[in-house]
Amino acid sequence: MSSDQISRDETLHIAHLARLAITDEEADLYSRQLSAVLAHARDIGALDIAGVEPTMHAVSMRNVMREDVVADSLDREEVLASAPSSEAGMFLVPRIMGEE
Repeated sequence: MSSDQISRDETLHIAHLARLAITDEEADLYSRQLSAVLAHARDIGALDIAGVEPTMHAVSMRNVMREDVVADSLDREEVLASAPSSEAGMFLVPRIMGEE
């Protein structure tokens, strides 16, 4: 077993620390999966990234929101007049939780 391999006992110990109950079959499977993750991390760590600019996203992103411009809004009384129920300038909606 190479140094980057996770043993079954180490997997069981990690599961215990995480308060996870796993079977022996799961411990074997997770040992292999954790070892594969470590091997992949080792491969990524070996990459030569000198001169590569750090990025936050894999693709370039830009803000696509519109400018915040003050504009006229709907008339409150007209909107409330089309509502099924309103009171004191607000929409009244049915209660959905608990009792009144």
